[in-house]
Amino acid sequence: MPAMPALDLSFVRAQFPPLADGWAFLENAGGAYAPEQVIARLTAYMRECQVQPGRVGASGEATKRLAESRDLFAELIHARPQELLFNHSTTINVYILANAVRATLTEGDEIVVTDLDHEANNTPWRRLAESGAKIIEWRHRPETGGLHVEDLEPLLTKRTRLVAFTALSNLTGTINDVPAIVGAVHAAGARVCVDAVAYVAHRLLDVGAWNADAVVFSAYKLFGPHLGVMYLREDFMRGLPNQNHFFFGEDDIPKKLNVGGLQHEIVASLGGIVDYFEAVAAHHSRTPENTLRARLARVFEMIEAHEAEFAATVADYLDNHPKIRLLGLPSEAGRVPTFGFDVPGADLDAVQTKLAEAKINVGRSHFYAPRGVAAAGLDPARGILRASAVHYNNREEANRLIAALDGALP
Repeated sequence: MPAMPALDLSFVRAQFPPLADGWAFLENAGGAYAPEQVIARLTAYMRECQVQPGRVGASGEATKRLAESRDLFAELIHARPQELLFNHSTTINVYILANAVRATLTEGDEIVVTDLDHEANNTPWRRLAESGAKIIEWRHRPETGGLHVEDLEPLLTKRTRLVAFTALSNLTGTINDVPAIVGAVHAAGARVCVDAVAYVAHRLLDVGAWNADAVVFSAYKLFGPHLGVMYLREDFMRGLPNQNHFFFGEDDIPKKLNVGGLQHEIVASLGGIVDYFEAVAAHHSRTPENTLRARLARVFEMIEAHEAEFAATVADYLDNHPKIRLLGLPSEAGRVPTFGFDVPGADLDAVQTKLAEAKINVGRSHFYAPRGVAAAGLDPARGILRASAVHYNNREEANRLIAALDGALP
């Protein structure tokens, strides 16, 4: 295999129209920009076949484009098309799944949740207590910003039915050992629901390798449209009761759990995410790999290497600054370039505003993970600052962030 080339940032950034605005956009954990390829598929669908899918004419073309995008997206995450469900948001998808699971529980069955997850993979499960489930909290380690399987294992019992956890914290950027966690949960006879929302932009998702029962994420974190995506392993899906209209049978997958109609033009644009990665692969290799998954793996190798360089620069600065408290791991190893941090005693809104004056876009919030902020000993109402990069961010933007923070801190 030829040596892996460095990611050509000029080519990459040219695919994302908003990056020409002069801002260093560093709130990608909240939602990343979409490339031209996604925009093109969305626009073409709305111009040419924005009708109810069917068998003939424009309706037939709509059906074809939806199927094509679904198939491409399934291959992107290493799933089968019938295992994918699409809805307005990850939160809605998890509520639907939790309500289906509710019907399978008996009094005293246990659901394990964490103090680190985004509430999309937290509140719906905790509310099963209203139906008699016992909710067990798996606590993360603030010193690493991650979840550790050895802390989970004592919580698993014969009554454990499902464990909901995140693959990667949207506060700390710490990557959790998903295969090890899934293995421990399955050994206890329970199911898992993995939140991959903060993970998908940084690592190639492989639901098959994870062996997870459910994986949820949002396409707009993966350079796509605003859409919630849920993977349900087929055997898990078939064992859950219908949540859709009464006329869908128990074998009507995925429709029995894909409540309501699809956002057709949005789903049709998902193939543009794969088109973009294919364009990156073709640009960087005259002889690209023979399969889509192999080409995707190659692209994500370049992405990971580039992001590690960005992460090293920013992590070193944040961890060593006397006025800043960095959440999670103090180095770039084991994390992605998502950095939650506090400036004790400072007005965080004022810091954010000063960064904005330098055209640096960072976030300030608890980022829908208030339990994780509180577990770190901070006030969720006050929140934290977050700088989060993806592969289209460059070293210049890392240096701009550092220079702007030097001028913004009290």
